[in-house]
Amino acid sequence: MTNMIQNAKDQAAALAMAAYKAAAADGTLPEAEVKTAPVEIPKDTANGDYTTTFALAAAKALGKPPRVIAQALLDHMDLTGTYFTSAEIAGPGFLNFRLGDQWYAGVMNAVETEKDVYGTNDSLKGQKIMVEFVSANPTGPMHMGNARGGVLGDTLASVLAACGADVSREFYVNDAGHQIDKFARSIEVRYLQLINGEDSIAFPEDGYQGEDIKELAKAYYDEHGDSLLNASEQERQDALAQFGLSVNLPRMKTDLERYKIHYDTWFYESTLHESGYVAETVDLLTEKGWTYEKDGALWLKTADILRDHFRKQGKKEADIEKLDLKDDVLRRANGFYTYFAADIAYHRNKFAVRGFDKVINIWGADHHGHVARLKGALDALGLNGSERLDIVLMQLVKLLRDGEVVRMSKRTGKAISLHDLLDEVSVDAARWYFNAKPDTQMEFDLGLAVREDSENPIYYVEYAHARICSLLRALETDGVTVPETADLSLLSGEAEKALIKQIAQYCEEIKLAARDYDPSHINRCLQELAACFHRFYTACRIRGEEPQVAAARLKLADDTRMVLKNGLKLIGVVAVGMTIGSMFIIPHVARFFVGYDENLLILTTRAFRLYGLSFLIMGFNVYASSFFTALGDGVTSALISFLRTLLFQVAAVLLLPLLLGIDGIWLAVTAAELAALLVSIGLFITRDQQFHYRKAE
Repeated sequence: MTNMIQNAKDQAAALAMAAYKAAAADGTLPEAEVKTAPVEIPKDTANGDYTTTFALAAAKALGKPPRVIAQALLDHMDLTGTYFTSAEIAGPGFLNFRLGDQWYAGVMNAVETEKDVYGTNDSLKGQKIMVEFVSANPTGPMHMGNARGGVLGDTLASVLAACGADVSREFYVNDAGHQIDKFARSIEVRYLQLINGEDSIAFPEDGYQGEDIKELAKAYYDEHGDSLLNASEQERQDALAQFGLSVNLPRMKTDLERYKIHYDTWFYESTLHESGYVAETVDLLTEKGWTYEKDGALWLKTADILRDHFRKQGKKEADIEKLDLKDDVLRRANGFYTYFAADIAYHRNKFAVRGFDKVINIWGADHHGHVARLKGALDALGLNGSERLDIVLMQLVKLLRDGEVVRMSKRTGKAISLHDLLDEVSVDAARWYFNAKPDTQMEFDLGLAVREDSENPIYYVEYAHARICSLLRALETDGVTVPETADLSLLSGEAEKALIKQIAQYCEEIKLAARDYDPSHINRCLQELAACFHRFYTACRIRGEEPQVAAARLKLADDTRMVLKNGLKLIGVVAVGMTIGSMFIIPHVARFFVGYDENLLILTTRAFRLYGLSFLIMGFNVYASSFFTALGDGVTSALISFLRTLLFQVAAVLLLPLLLGIDGIWLAVTAAELAALLVSIGLFITRDQQFHYRKAE
C-alpha cells in the first residue's frame, strides 16, 4: 500500500544521490564511494519538510566542506515532476526539501483509492507470527493486568497483520500443575465446610481465599449434594477441579469476547502432559547434555546456558559472575514436572511442531526473571529462542476514579475484575486506555473514561469522527456530496497541509507500532489527527465557501473520517457515525441498558429518546386539556390545547435532526411523532367532548 512519507524520503535520497553523480560527472565534485544518507522529517519544519545529511556524511570522503557539497548538489538537482517544489541549504550543510502539491494530492488519492486498507503494508509478508497474551490462570476472575495485556496483545496482533504477517492469537490455559492442585484443594475445603461446618476443617494457608471459591463449592453442592463426601481425596479434588474449570473457563471466554478479543487457539497445558510432550522435551535436553541429577531431582544447566549466551553477546566474565546465575529444576524428586519444564515444552511446540517464525508473549513485569531462562532453554534445544522469541513486559495498572485510587468494585465490594470494569465503562473506552505504552506504569481513571470533553482522549477522537459525519449529513440535505474529483491545489493553508501530513503519518505509525511492539503509536497518531482536524475545521470554512474550495475541503474532511475509522478499528474501537447531540446522551443512557455493544447502544438510545419524547408530548397535551377544561371554557380549551400540541410537535420534529441526523432513523421518528400528534389531538377531542357533556348536564 502507499506510504507517501516513505515515498518522499526515498525520492529525496535518490535526488541527492543523482545530483552528486551529476556533479561528479562534470568535475564539480570528486568521484568517491559515497553512501546514500538518511532522510528525516525535522522537528521544526519551518525551513523544510524533509532534510538529508548527505553533504555532512560525504564531507570526509570528498574532502570538501559540507556547505560546498550541498551547494553543488543544489546546482545539479532537477525537481521537475517530483514531490518537492524547492530545496535549500541550512546550518552546517543540511539539505532541506519543501513539499509541493503533488505530494499532498498523492496522500489524499491514496486514502480514497485504498479506503479500508489505507495504512497497511507488506513489510512482514511471509512471516508466521504467534501472539500469546492474557493466559490467565483459570482459578479466578481476570484482573486489571489481564485487561491491559488483553488489549496490548490483541492490538499488537492487528498491527502485525496490518503489516502483512500471518498472525495467530493464542491463550495458554494453565489447567495442570501446582496452581490447579491448590485450586482443587481450596474448593474441596470449602465444599467440606459446607457439609460439616466451617470448624470441621482448616482452610490451607496458601489456598485461594476469594469468595468465588466459596461460590464454586456451593454451586457444586447445590447440584450434586454430598456425593463426594466419602470419595477419596484425589477423586474429590479431581472432580472439584474439573467443575471449577468448567465454570471459570466459559466465564473467561465470555468476558474476553465481550472485550472484543477473539482467539484463534485455546491451548491447554494438560495436553502437553497427557501426550508425553513435556517428558519428551526434557529427555531431549538430557540427550544434548544440558541436564544433571541432584537430590533426586533433574536440573537444567541454566547457568551454563546463559553464560554461553552472554559470552556471545560480548559480556565480560566478571560482569557475568555478578549476575548470580542459577540452575532450574525440571523434574522434582516426586517425579512431577515443574511449570518451567512445561513452559519449555509449550514453546518448543510453537516452533518445532507448529512452525511459527516468531513468537511474541505479553507478560507482566513481574515475570522479567523468566525471560532469559526460557530463551536460553530454547537455544539449548537448537530453536534459537534468543531471536525467535520476544517478550513484551507490561507494567502495572493503577485504577483511579476522579483521581482517587480504586481497589474495590462498587457493585460487588470485591477487587475489581475485568467483568466489573466493563460494567463501569464502555468496552471501547477500556480498550483505548489500556492500549498504552507497555513499559510504563499506567493510571486508568474511571471518571475520565466517561467524561465528555477534550480531556478524555477517546471522546476527543470519536467526537472528531462524529463531527465529520454530522457535517456530511448536513451537506447532504443541501444536495452536496463528497465529489469524486476536486482541485486539491486549493488546499494551500497551513491547517489544511498539517491535516494532510498527519493523515500520511498514520502509515508510518503502523510501521513503528509493529517495529516497537507498541500499538499505543496508533492512539497518539489518532489524537493528533483529531486535533489537526479540529484546527482545520475552525480555520477553514466549508459551508458557504466558494464551490471549488468547498469541494476540496470536503474531500479532505472525508479522507480524515476514513483514516480515523481505520485507526479506531485497528485498536478495536467502533467509529460511530453519531451526531454531536447523541455524543452527550449515549454514555449516560444507552450504556446503562446495553453496556458494550456500541451499535446496539446507539439504536437503543434513539429508541428511548423517541419513546420518552412521545410520552412527554402526550402527557403535556392531557395536562393542558384537563387544565383548561377545569376552567370551564370549552372553546378556549379546544383552541389553545390544539395550538400548543401542534407547536410542541413541530418543534420536536425540527429539533430531532440535531440529535439523530437526517437519515432513516429520523424518518421513522418523524412518522412516530406525527402519530403521537394524532393521538394527542384525539385525547384533546375526547376531553373537549367530555367538557360539553358535563356542561349539558
